[in-house]
Order: sequence, then structure tokens, then C-alpha cells
Amino acid sequence: MRVLFYTGKGGVGKSTMAASAAWQLSRRSRVLIVSLDPAHNLGDIFCVRLDGKEKRMGDNLILREVDLQKLSRDYLEREIGVLTRTYSYLQTLNLDRYFSVLKYSPGIEEYALLTSIEETIRQDGANFDTIIFDTPPTGLTLRFLALPQITITWIDRLAQIRRQILDKRHTIRKIRGPATEEEKQREEKLAYDEKDDAVIQRLMALKANYESLTGILQGPDCGVVLVFNPDMLSLRESERLVEGLRDISLPLRLLIQNKVTAENLAVADQVAAEIRKMVRGVPLIRVALSAKLACGLDSKLYEIPEDLVTPLEWRR
Repeated sequence: MRVLFYTGKGGVGKSTMAASAAWQLSRRSRVLIVSLDPAHNLGDIFCVRLDGKEKRMGDNLILREVDLQKLSRDYLEREIGVLTRTYSYLQTLNLDRYFSVLKYSPGIEEYALLTSIEETIRQDGANFDTIIFDTPPTGLTLRFLALPQITITWIDRLAQIRRQILDKRHTIRKIRGPATEEEKQREEKLAYDEKDDAVIQRLMALKANYESLTGILQGPDCGVVLVFNPDMLSLRESERLVEGLRDISLPLRLLIQNKVTAENLAVADQVAAEIRKMVRGVPLIRVALSAKLACGLDSKLYEIPEDLVTPLEWRR
């Protein structure tokens, strides 16, 4: 199973390129394309209504749009549920007032998206040959793709703190001496060993998930496709994305320069040359500005003549 992320500056046509590649790949293999962009237009490209649901296109292609608001809400409710169960013995501290402000915390959307990616790969990976993610604009994409590595670092630190807490519990119990019956009943809710501690177990489970996801993202079967236009704003944002991918060791597999015309060909050459200086050896495809964009509501925007599939057959 191969995983592809299509990314780039907003408005460059990455959704169209992702949809077109999915359509071409589905002629010979099973493909799932998932739109993570809050401004979905995957359904528009295929002229179907998705409304947050899946839809089959032909024998081998499944379309799916992710509702980011619902995803964030579900993620938050699930995590608050875990925290409430884990710290039920601390209800006297009125933790609800802390949980109620979690929805305003930075990073909730990024973690919700990351969870969606992890669940999609884990649950659907065996059913498809390729999973394509159409991502939000560059900034948000880099943030959630970097999260697994950042989170592993935080989990290691939190686990270290938790182990110190368990050690202190042991020490306090030894100093205090034998517990009364009332204290024993209360202590049944407290763990003293890692194997019995729900917090440590939860942290280790999360770490295993994020390590697995990092291995997939940095592995030979994963790649990022950068879509950009022949203009300077697109160039600058693409440069930032290339640098960001290097920082988190994610492999860039393909460059697609979209919306090329005879009139902007000179600028297209300049932009392509600048990006190629940064990513030597990565194949580049040029896609002409689609005349179908002005051909009416029933235009099949995913049917473009350029071959978007052959350059994706990198050596694995």
C-alpha cells in the first residue's frame, strides 16, 4: 500500500491534480482519495455530492471528504472521555472546568487531522493499493505532518514525569505505614506500578501509534507531491514547504507545475528552475491550464491528458 500527500499553496489546483492522479491510478489498481482540506472541492471535481460521506467512482476508486469540524469535536470528546475515566478519583478538583476550555486549545485541528490519517491508513490500508490525501494549504499541512515526531518527544517527557509520580507514591506509602481499611478502599483507585497505571499505559499506546505513523510517513511507500503555479507567490510558499519537509524527513516524490500557458511559459521556466535547485532529482510534470474550467458544470475536471501516474513509480 502506498500513501501520497498532495500539497501546495491554496488555489494552485492540488485537489484537481490529486483527483486526476487518483482517477488515472484507478484504471489499474484500487485507490482511496481523502480530502482533508476544510474547503472541500473533491466532490465538485467529480461532479458528485459527498456531504462528508464516501462515494464509489467506478470499480477501483473511492472518494471521501473529512468534516474537519466534526472530526475535531469527536477527537475532543474522545480524549476528554479518556481523561475523565483516568482521573475519576480527582473529581473533587472539578476538572470539568479545565476540560471545557480544551476546545480552544491550539493544535486540536492538527491532532484531529493526524488521528484521521492514522485511522485511515490502519483501517483501510489493506483494502487499497494507494491512499491519496488531498491536504489543506501548506502551513497546516506541515504542522500536522510534524506532529508525530513532536508528540513522541512530549510523550517521552510525560512518561518520565509519570514514573517519578509513581516512585513518590511508593515512597509515601512506605513512610506512612500500613493503611486503614478506608485508605485501602481509596487506594484501590491508585496505581503504584507501570503495568497497573492507566496513564502510563495510555502514553505507551499513543507512542506506539505515533512511532508506527512516523515509520509510514518516512518510509519507502510514502511520498509528498508538491503542486505549484508559474508565479512568484507560489514559488515562495513551495520553497517553505520543501524546507519544512526536509526538517521532518518526509520524502518529496513529484513536482507538478499546474496552469502553464504559452503566455506564462517564461515565468514557468524561472519558477521551475528555482524549485529544481532545491530538490534535484525529483521529477517535474507540467500541466496546461485546463480549458474545461470554463466549459460548464458537467466538465470532467479529473480527466486531464497529462500522465500523472508514471512519475509516481519511484523505486521502493
